[in-house]
Amino acid sequence: MSALIEQPRKRRRHALALFVALSVAAGMAPAAAPAQKIPRTVSGKPDFSGIWETTSAADYDLEPHAARKDAPPGAGVVEGGTIPYLPAALEQRKKNFAARETADPRVKGWTLGTPRAVYSREPFQIFQRPRDITLFHQFGHSVRTIHTNGTPHPGGETHEFWLGDSRGSWEGDTLVVDVKDFNDETWLDRAGNFHSDALHVVERWTYLDPNTIEYKAVLEDPKVFSKPWSISVLLHRHREKNFQLIEDYRTTLDYEQFYPPKPN
Repeated sequence: MSALIEQPRKRRRHALALFVALSVAAGMAPAAAPAQKIPRTVSGKPDFSGIWETTSAADYDLEPHAARKDAPPGAGVVEGGTIPYLPAALEQRKKNFAARETADPRVKGWTLGTPRAVYSREPFQIFQRPRDITLFHQFGHSVRTIHTNGTPHPGGETHEFWLGDSRGSWEGDTLVVDVKDFNDETWLDRAGNFHSDALHVVERWTYLDPNTIEYKAVLEDPKVFSKPWSISVLLHRHREKNFQLIEDYRTTLDYEQFYPPKPN
């Protein structure tokens, strides 16, 4: 009789061990969503249409930083942690940081530029067509067009655009965007990180799941940086009922005018 009782016990122990082993294996496996699960256009390309926003502190400072009166703490989004400035440019960055409360183009109501508008804590909406992708930003209502119809950059004489000129192509399910022809009027964040008119950005937009985009960008600027450097942030789809972009030209100076800090 004891032998008959022991057999079911052994089978239960074996089944439990197998269940634990499979559970551990599943936990170690990558959590990537199947490619067929992401939204797609009629042509089969990933469809990035929707309203997106990051939750990172990248716009306050791309590099790792502690909390300060005008910024929450952040781990940074720069690969390697530090932006490789040329010596003279690093001194200018220090000056920008010291004067950031009034010198940041954002507080003047200017467009945030590229790539800053993507990782700003303001939502933006993407409209996608076969020939182009349009980014419409809540702050300042800046509009950026990414041409995906195979046309090249304008070339010829020097062009200086606030958002640069964007030309996109597809590498599998990743949208690769080449951006150039900038002016030097925008900053990269609120901490005074900046660029010149020689800035060149290569972006990579990839779905991680149907509601999350991994945004990566490589920045190079021989007038400011000693070598190219990379950033990476996640963008999250807004799915709240009736969520929409609302006109916002408010700057830090505007906010303090109408909502002055309370006296101590």
